[in-house]
Amino acid sequence: MTRETRGTPGRFWPGCTTTAFSLCVLIGMSSGPAFADMDAAKRWVDNEFQPSTLGKDAQMKEMEWFIKAAEPFKGMEIKVVSETIPTHDYESKTLTKAFEEITGIKVTHDLIQEGDVIEKLQTQLQSGDNIYDAYINDSDLIGTHFRYGAVVNLTDWMAGPGKDVTLPTLDIDDFIGKEFTTGPDGKLYQLPDQQFANLYWFRYDWFTNPDIKAKFKAKYGYELGVPVNWSAYEDIAEFFTKDIREVDGKAIYGHMDYGKKAPDLGWRFTDAWLSMAGAGDKGLPNGKPVDEWGIRVDGCRPVGASVSRGGATNGPAAKYSLRKYMEWLRLYAPPGALGMDFYQSLPSLSKGNVAQQIFWYTAFTASMVAPQSEGNNTVDADGNLLWRMAPSPHGPYWEEGQKLGYQDAGSWTLLKSTPEDRRKAAWLYAQFTVAKTVSLKKSHVGLTIIRDSDINDQSFTDRAPRLGGLVEFYRSPARVAWTPSGTNVPDYPKLAQLWWQNIGEAVAGEVTVDTAMDNLAAEMDKVMARIERSGVQGECGPKLNKEEDESVWLARPGAPKAKLANEKPQGETLDYDKLLQAWREGRVK
Repeated sequence: MTRETRGTPGRFWPGCTTTAFSLCVLIGMSSGPAFADMDAAKRWVDNEFQPSTLGKDAQMKEMEWFIKAAEPFKGMEIKVVSETIPTHDYESKTLTKAFEEITGIKVTHDLIQEGDVIEKLQTQLQSGDNIYDAYINDSDLIGTHFRYGAVVNLTDWMAGPGKDVTLPTLDIDDFIGKEFTTGPDGKLYQLPDQQFANLYWFRYDWFTNPDIKAKFKAKYGYELGVPVNWSAYEDIAEFFTKDIREVDGKAIYGHMDYGKKAPDLGWRFTDAWLSMAGAGDKGLPNGKPVDEWGIRVDGCRPVGASVSRGGATNGPAAKYSLRKYMEWLRLYAPPGALGMDFYQSLPSLSKGNVAQQIFWYTAFTASMVAPQSEGNNTVDADGNLLWRMAPSPHGPYWEEGQKLGYQDAGSWTLLKSTPEDRRKAAWLYAQFTVAKTVSLKKSHVGLTIIRDSDINDQSFTDRAPRLGGLVEFYRSPARVAWTPSGTNVPDYPKLAQLWWQNIGEAVAGEVTVDTAMDNLAAEMDKVMARIERSGVQGECGPKLNKEEDESVWLARPGAPKAKLANEKPQGETLDYDKLLQAWREGRVK
């Protein structure tokens, strides 16, 4: 609104006279955006929400819609929650302030660890008490949400009770993770808020060093480069740890991971480790009928995790994947890694003493592009990156057409236990954080891209050379092979906790790998059997297969797959720069 307009009431509300101006102001404020709201919106659009894929006029129209839609909820205070990553920190500290100034709705956006988010969500689902008005929780829970009926079906909500508070320019088809938050019924149950992949990370400066390359080829017979398979990853890990050993007088290591018996050890495996080894079936976004957890489904019904029921959680490929994880952690990782949890391991790469990491979340790209003055030793004195990211290598059981890695899609989730007025106000805030007015700037802050229009914006083209391959990955056709846990998992909270407990025993040396995975599969079947007996999940609830001798299933095509005679084929690598060029040209490799 211009100063001229504000000073001439007849021009803003036709028919107003100077003497009747105060009455006209009241009428105008009740039928449209208040002056302060639009002024606040303009300040945020001009000063914070740039760049955007929208022009400023279109941004202001979106903000005007939010102001009008929020009018019934002005003065309300709502609470939402998410895990702690840079994207959500920006939402909690900056976007809540913008939203309140523009709409008059106060938001408390709590940041807690991911395990605590799931615990709060589970408590609200079970008790019906409204702990939070909305949750950002991983789309890994999609199989839980669509089965139990306690989560709002957003497709029907947006067309029905929530239509008056659903942004006309939301553009669901622009969200790159919408297939991850869609149930087998074709309905959208969660709205993506942030997204990041679990990729391979490596020291580009070391990998392109002529002396190091020559030594590697002399020993292994092939070029040092981005590992295509686990054989090459293992060779590279051994080479840097045992042959190179030091760079600039500092001890270096060929691998980084973590092994503490804690909930995040479970995510280390449920985040597609078995599928990277090749344990599941072909199919995207998740293997069918056997997914990356090793759970087999018949239609939409889970029928077992154990090999004896047609699952693959304790199959040869799954056991191989755990053995390799344990071997590499002990042989090639820095001292102390075995006792670290995920959060303790995060700063390790920035020390500059690790050559590669097979399992690295791109959500933390922002910290890896920080300057040396902030303790990041993976950039040079001028801030140029010494590292790159690339596709994850796959194990010997993997086949073309399988998913290749994990992609996190933290997504807005509304519960039916939340009173409708609070749910509507929370839905407005949720959409505000992902609206096109805001999303591109948020993507640049947290580097967790959710929209095709954002990743293809010129601003990311300009920034790509400083992000180590992130932009090229998300623009490439390869990204579809990185997906979250899918709809085969009938109860994520109940089943996920079994992973870290059983795998932790193997990592600690308390049981063998075989025993750990056999126990895990059996316990998963027990949980699914209890769900089956309860009948609460309806026609898509578990219905376990009868047990058969494992050899019967291992002899059949697909997963579970029989043990390979050779689990270490010839190592294979790719030239990173050629791979990047392929992505730019729209090819996988």
